[in-house]
Amino acid sequence: MGILAFGINHKSASVDLRGRIAFAPETVVGSLQGALTSMSAVEIALLSTCNRTEIYLYGEVSDEQLLTWLAETKGLELQELQSCYYCYRNEHAIGHIMRVASGLDSLVLGEPQIFGQIKSAYSVGREAGTVSTYLNQAFQQAFSAAKRVRSETAIGQNPVSVAYASVSLAEQIFADLNCAHALLIGAGETVELVARHLQEKNIGRITVANRTLTRAQELATDFSAEAILLSDIPEYLPKADIVISSTASQLPILGKGAVESALKSRKHKPIFMVDIAVPRDIEPQVEELADVYLYTVDDLEEVIQDNMRARQTAADLGQQIIDQEVTSWSKQQRALAAVDTIKAFRDSVENIRDGEVDKALNALERGQNPIEVINALARSLTNKLLHKPTTKLKQASEEGRDDTIHVAHELFDLNKK
Repeated sequence: MGILAFGINHKSASVDLRGRIAFAPETVVGSLQGALTSMSAVEIALLSTCNRTEIYLYGEVSDEQLLTWLAETKGLELQELQSCYYCYRNEHAIGHIMRVASGLDSLVLGEPQIFGQIKSAYSVGREAGTVSTYLNQAFQQAFSAAKRVRSETAIGQNPVSVAYASVSLAEQIFADLNCAHALLIGAGETVELVARHLQEKNIGRITVANRTLTRAQELATDFSAEAILLSDIPEYLPKADIVISSTASQLPILGKGAVESALKSRKHKPIFMVDIAVPRDIEPQVEELADVYLYTVDDLEEVIQDNMRARQTAADLGQQIIDQEVTSWSKQQRALAAVDTIKAFRDSVENIRDGEVDKALNALERGQNPIEVINALARSLTNKLLHKPTTKLKQASEEGRDDTIHVAHELFDLNKK
């Protein structure tokens, strides 16, 4: 039995494959409960974001079992996953979870959103009844490590994220964002960050499109923007210079035809697009259009290299903190491993004690001298408590097992003369 971290991320797989194995939020609880049964795991949690899908598990499960479950669940061939997955166990798994929670394993080094996402994965696992004692300990240790990395290093200074990288790229393409109109598709945390960064860059105008108008209006109010429904996008697309999309839709929001029509209305004035979503919100064929500059989350990697270099020193210090936390976790696990032995030892000693106390009480009831009874109790307790250890130590000495002798000295803090 042990902790395991299994997954596929932006380093190991393409955006298209990551999109095919991503789990929609409404499917996670059922998937967790099904996985717990089919793999005979003890505990399991699932993290699924645009950059990674990871399974955290306690039990005895092989790589092959996990690959088979994921392939069957997502309707993929096993060989599609075999070359792009990773699997860590025990200390390495804990270290990986800590790195993920701290943002040290993110596409954008040190980005803070992942901490909330992994906390959500933990909460959903608790809600589904698939996370309890062992994963609870692992997650709590990871949260503690992430908080230390944030508070003790500069990793969180000058906020950097995929959202920030998108806006930085737009700023490079448009000389003056004051005159630009941005259409943001979705109303989640990522789009909110995009809107905040655009506002800081003095964007001319923002329109927020979402499946539900109420949520779009809430976000629009914060940024003096206009709120529309997804169905209104064809009307507003011709006015947009910048389109940044991040929804949880399992199907594309924007197709090639709609974009082509918008370009004609714009008289082929270029549109800058960033598709942050996984699966994609914008059809890949849109990239074929001459007047569209379409970027996906994978394309942003080059844009964020400068930010990563700036944060590398802080990340190195963060890794030192994680190493300390992994060591702490390992010590706790080793201490827990001794609990059963300690309990058995105490039970054995207490049984001897209770038996000798009963004898002493009976002797007192028969009128024997209390001093003699107490002395007899002390002698009998000493002899019975020492009988087995001394017998085993003599046997160890006869067999040349000096390590046992040394352990006895350490265990009972003896001064060897």
